Order: sequence, then structure tokens, then C-alpha cells
Amino acid sequence: MRNRLASSAAAAAALAFLMLIVSLPAQAEVRIQQVRSPGGITAWLVEDYTVPIVALRFAFAGGVSQDPPGKEGIVNLMTGLFDEGAGDLDSDAFQTRLDDAGAEMSFRASRDNVYGSMRMLADQRNEALELMRLAVTAPRFDQAPIDRIRSQIAAGIRAQERDPEVEAGRRWLAALYGDHPYARPDEGTAQSLAAITADDLRVLHKALFAREQLEVAVVGAIDAKSLGAELDRLFGALPEKPALRPVPDIAPKLAQRIDYEYALPQTRLRLAYPGVARNDPEFFPAVLMNHILGDGTFTSRLFREVREKRGLTYGISSSLVNYEHANALVIGTSTRAGKGGETLGIIQDVVKGMAEDGPTEAELADAKKYLIGAYAINNLNSSGSIASTLVELQLDELGADYIDRRADYINAVTLDQARAAARRLLGAEPAIMRFGPAEAEEKEGN
Repeated sequence: MRNRLASSAAAAAALAFLMLIVSLPAQAEVRIQQVRSPGGITAWLVEDYTVPIVALRFAFAGGVSQDPPGKEGIVNLMTGLFDEGAGDLDSDAFQTRLDDAGAEMSFRASRDNVYGSMRMLADQRNEALELMRLAVTAPRFDQAPIDRIRSQIAAGIRAQERDPEVEAGRRWLAALYGDHPYARPDEGTAQSLAAITADDLRVLHKALFAREQLEVAVVGAIDAKSLGAELDRLFGALPEKPALRPVPDIAPKLAQRIDYEYALPQTRLRLAYPGVARNDPEFFPAVLMNHILGDGTFTSRLFREVREKRGLTYGISSSLVNYEHANALVIGTSTRAGKGGETLGIIQDVVKGMAEDGPTEAELADAKKYLIGAYAINNLNSSGSIASTLVELQLDELGADYIDRRADYINAVTLDQARAAARRLLGAEPAIMRFGPAEAEEKEGN
């Protein structure tokens, strides 16, 4: 046992050290190969032998929006069980083998996809990928791990029931999305979790984990031929097509006011405006306009007016939210009690000014420069981040040459287009949520 612990600790330490090395330099150039396995499974590969590490990232279509009615939380629960036993290995045996391989494995679910990832030493690739193969194709879903992970999630749910921040988030999503799956909590409820069985998990796994809507990216010390063989080993036994539940498109409900009164020392504000789809021709004008409005943290109009000039908040931001079936532009901030009304008024004035006049030529030029320059730092600064970025590009159907084309898309945006995006997104009446002390207390604070 001592030798096993020593060897697994050494492998883990080596992986951690090498990951630190590989994460330091931003990748100036990413050369993407499109690999097709003998069995027809495709992946994007970036070969890099700087350090002997391989990073794998993949996504299956169908995230927590696939939770069946009455079984909410099942996708989230499932992602916590893939390293809790697979094939002939129970939970303890699987974890021991994973430790011995010195590999890192993780799974998570978003609203629209289930993600898996692994980072491994190149000379331990065979053992590490065999464990990933078992997790993906033959998870056990034994009752003891189910009960343990479910108990952990349920404990979190009970704790969140006393957290006003969590309740505010639930009210916000319910107001925007009604009874749509996007309004449901990812972790489900205590009641829905209790109703989930091992058979439910097996049925769900078979429905979601299929080859047709699988996206894969690999970065590191592996060549295209070897990767092709590994793809068939990893995913070849899966069904060809998923059995996804239909999820309708939805536009968030705007032009409403949501007040959640709670005795807090701060008032939190959220505003939602129309969004723009990732494949919309006006996506980049909207990105640049939003950067000027509130996404450029220390340079945005909202930061300047609300934080720098008036000191009403420590931070304020706007972001474009893109899901598979919904889009929005969301502004969020918090301020001290008694200043909620004033802060909201300033936000609305800034938004109105942007909607009516749009950005200036100088603002647009600065935003272009930043968004082009920051991409490598934010998205291509490690093997893991490159793999994650490549999977997202595949999900968005942007093409393997997108990274090379991206600067051209940004530079091509005209001032008129950015101003049109401002009118299109910010001219609508937003949904507004105020979370904090009662309005009467706000007035007394003023």
C-alpha cells in the first residue's frame, strides 16, 4: 500500500508540476488538425510536445434541460457518478486505478451539454484513457455511491434553502423563463432527487451519451494516427444517435419588475434585455457594444458612471448570455442599502444613452484592440483552456479556422453596426430585479 501511495502521489505531483509549466505561456498560434477515426468519430487536435501531457475535452448534447419532469437534478447527479465505479471496478477500485495513473478526470453539466475532461501524463495515456472509456461507456451507478452523492447534493439544497442569494436567483430565472427547463435549478429539489433510481440513471446515460452529437478536442503529446485509434476505443461502443427530449426556444420575459425584499446591508440589482444568438450576423457588433457598455470591467461606461464617478458599487458588469434556446444581455451590480433607486436610475440613464447614441469611434477602436489582444490570454493560455475553447467552437459550428478569422470579424464591425446593435438590444423595456431591503427602507436611507 505504501508503494502504491508513493507512486500515485509522485504521478500526481508530476502532472501538477507539468500543468503549471504548460499553463504559463499564452499560445500565440494554434494549429488545429481535424482527425477522423477509422470508425468515423471526429476530433480537433493540437499537437504539442513541449511537455509530455495530453488534455482531453468532450461534450455531449443535452445538459440539465434534459431532466425529465419529476426527476429534476438527474443530469447533475449523473455527472457526479462517472468516477464512482465503471465496468468491473467498483468505486474504491476505480479511484485507486485513477490515482495510480496520475490522471485528473472530471464531468459537469451545463444547461445544454454534458462535458467530460481528462488531463494525463503522456506515458500513462493508455491506462488513463482506459479508465475514461469505462466511465463513458460502462458506468456502474451502484446504489452506495448514488446514495452518497445524492446525500451530498441534498445537503447543499437544504443549505441553499436558507440562502437568500440562491432564492433570489431562482425567482429571477422563474420570472424570465416561466416553466421552461432553463428556470429549473440544476441540482433539482430534495423531492426530485429522492425519486431518482439507478435505472433512471442508466436510461438517461444511454439517451445522452451517443456519437452523433459528440464534440471532442485533444491538446498535447499525441499524434493524429494515435488519436484516431483512441477515439474509437473511447467512444466507439456508444449508440450512434442520442434520444434527446425536445427543448423549445424561448425569449426571456422582459418589461417586468421583480422585487424580493430581504433584510440585507446591500441592494442587488439585475436587468435583462434582449440578447443575440451566437450565429446571428450581428453578433460581433453586439459583443463590441456590450464591451463598451459593461463588459470591459475597468473601462466600461457603467463602471465609470456607477463606480468611479459616484462610488455606488465595487463592481458592475454586463454580459451577453447565450444558451442553445435563449439569449439575453444581463446587467448586474450591488450597492449599499438606501442607494438602490439611485443606482438603478444611473444604470438606466447609461443604457438609454447607449441605445440612443451608441458608442463613439474611439470607444469602438479601443474595444476592438482589447478583444483581439485578450483572446489568447483568456482562451489559449494552457492545454486545458485550448481544449475547452476548441470544444465550444465545435458546439457553435464556427469552423477550425475560426481563431484565424476572429480578428477579421471584429475589425470589420463598423460604427453604424455597433450603434444598430445598441438600439436593437437596449431599446427594449428590461426585466428588473431588486433584491434587498424594502423600498421604504431604501427611501429612509436616502
